[in-house]
Amino acid sequence: MKAYHTLADIELVALLKESNRDAFAEIYNRYKGILFVHAYKRLLNRDEAEDAVHDLFAALWAGRVNFNLQTGNLPGYLYSAVRNRVLKVIAKRQFAEGYLASVAEMENTATDYRARENQLKAIIEREVALLPPKMREVFELSRNAQLSHKEIAAQLEVSEKTVKNQINNALKILRVKLGLFVFLYFLINH
Repeated sequence: MKAYHTLADIELVALLKESNRDAFAEIYNRYKGILFVHAYKRLLNRDEAEDAVHDLFAALWAGRVNFNLQTGNLPGYLYSAVRNRVLKVIAKRQFAEGYLASVAEMENTATDYRARENQLKAIIEREVALLPPKMREVFELSRNAQLSHKEIAAQLEVSEKTVKNQINNALKILRVKLGLFVFLYFLINH
């Protein structure tokens, strides 16, 4: 049995290419600690650093047959490979943080929109409540119950012309009291 801890890196790489598990274990044991420290310094997260190192060694084992160490510098190769994995983790973090920030901003915008919409509805409802009683009743049947002029006329036992006049008068009053913007909002949403 060989004493793998005495072998040079280049010899371990040659044995690794032959699928020698002991050579792989020696490379792993020789470099996992320093690679972990390097990854941890950049990520400041133990789990992510361990994952980066384990991912590197899993890829090394998976590609062992075709592994070609052109520089002959195994520590340099491993260092670069773990650095690339660290950069990917950082990029994913930044993407996730940006995504979460945009989602939070959209939620804030939607919440702000809903709050403004509720305020507008309250203003509109208050102004509708101030209409004369018969006018308000006709107007609410038209807008809230969505009845036609003919249906309102039949229900209230008045002429369709009276219904039309009451609704037009209500709209004129509301346009003046609410202002153009709020009035347009009201027309669009009712």
